Amino acid sequence: MTGRPYCIVPAYNALRQLAAVVAGVRDVLPGAFIIVIDDGSDDDTRRVARDVADHTITFDHNRGKGAALRAGFAHALADGAHVLLTIDADGQHDPTFAPMLVAELARADIVIGARARAGAMPLPRRLTNALSTMVVNHLTGCNVADSQSGYRAIRRSVLEQVAPVGDRYEFETDLLIRSRRAGFRIASVRVPTIYGGPSHFRTLHDAARVVRTLWRHRAGA
Repeated sequence: MTGRPYCIVPAYNALRQLAAVVAGVRDVLPGAFIIVIDDGSDDDTRRVARDVADHTITFDHNRGKGAALRAGFAHALADGAHVLLTIDADGQHDPTFAPMLVAELARADIVIGARARAGAMPLPRRLTNALSTMVVNHLTGCNVADSQSGYRAIRRSVLEQVAPVGDRYEFETDLLIRSRRAGFRIASVRVPTIYGGPSHFRTLHDAARVVRTLWRHRAGA
């Protein structure tokens, strides 16, 4: 892939982890253009973002991860990005695997950092992840390893042709289904399962939004 990667970092109340995440990406992807979207944080995430990012987008109130990603994608595409990397700001993705995800774009259009459903992953997340991944694979005829992972490398062409809907975590599921149905190739790279920092995924509420997205695609299949 040509051109420097653009790294999109949606951040909500990520004061403690954000600087280390960005530094980790810069260490392994020299020259990457870092875009941080402060999703209405009520701590000092916005200040840190302005210190460490190449470009910062700020929301006055929390709009959701999907809305943050959509804004980051739009800026990156307008700036000429051909390779986009998404990584969470909470420290649950190991930045050292970023070059592997980007390299896999040589044979795929979306590359997912797939976590093992064991060890550090809480049991409720294991269950929702396994079920949603199974349904995504059924709907797409694909073998996606981790449909809920937000650690991804994406080609520009995907985002030029696919318009995911949803403002929260369902956005990422919708992106996978629409992309696969549009004929794009999806691959995976195994990454560590890291937990410890606070997750903003609300097991019942956000899982329900994902389920509604899956049901909508199933009904329209």
